[in-house]
Amino acid sequence: MNPLKCAVIGVGYLGKFHAEKYAALPGCELVAVVDADPITAAEIGDRLGVEGLTDYRALLGKVDAVSVVVPTSLHHRVARDFLEAGAHVLVEKPITVTVEEADELIRLAREKQRVLMVGHLERFNAAVLGLDLDHHKPLFIESHRLAPFKPRANDVSVVLDLMIHDIDIILDLVDSEVERIDAKGVAVLTGDIDIANARLQFKSGCIANVTASRVSLKVERKMRMFMPNAYVSVDFQNRVLARHRKGDGEMFPGVPEILSEESVFENGDALMEEIRHFLDCIRENHEPLVSGQAGRRALATATEITNLLKA
Repeated sequence: MNPLKCAVIGVGYLGKFHAEKYAALPGCELVAVVDADPITAAEIGDRLGVEGLTDYRALLGKVDAVSVVVPTSLHHRVARDFLEAGAHVLVEKPITVTVEEADELIRLAREKQRVLMVGHLERFNAAVLGLDLDHHKPLFIESHRLAPFKPRANDVSVVLDLMIHDIDIILDLVDSEVERIDAKGVAVLTGDIDIANARLQFKSGCIANVTASRVSLKVERKMRMFMPNAYVSVDFQNRVLARHRKGDGEMFPGVPEILSEESVFENGDALMEEIRHFLDCIRENHEPLVSGQAGRRALATATEITNLLKA
């Protein structure tokens, strides 16, 4: 099988890691990197031994697959152009700025029979991949995603920057329509919302309480899921999956014992697994773990939260 010709559009902080993964993976050939900054494009291109370009349009029709790692405002235009040219696309989250833009990309991918995948990297966290709720749907979910302030990725609110990771996972786990959303947030260091909390009520009866901050003094990425007779927690940062369930014995008279087990996963390379999965989906014609439709679903919910915060 001929190697897939791949390129990365946008090789800033995150994009350069995408380029490194493509360069290291067998079965694909990184042919070029693109960045609006000619110095960055040349530096990353030289380091990886590929062409460094400043205009992505020079690659249209010349590559099989691309990662789109440009600012969110450019996701739609760049991904659309490559899909129209017949390339498979992995676009970083959020999929686009608007749901309408996402719908166009999904339609194009379907028409062109191309893979459209969204880079919700947390789905490839080893602890998440090991998550098994034994076919039980959560009744209550609580998540916290806290981070210190960083000057990058502030072209969007904390909802689209950080909270959307947990929104995507929660929507996948609950698999029910959102019935009601309540949200509060505050702008602290930027002109947009920097810390926010949202309460999602699903038609299934599940409630999700989601908090995200990019102005905290510590890093925390945790999710807790409660089901009948069981409680499961995921520590995304430390890749720890803990399960607690009621046993047959008693902890106190009339109070059942709690049986606990904990799994600690090795420090895997989630981005490598994400890109490997993207390439496998292309070769095997499979629906990706995070499809364009899943990305749209997360964006629609995040957009509704953002609109409530700005109201």
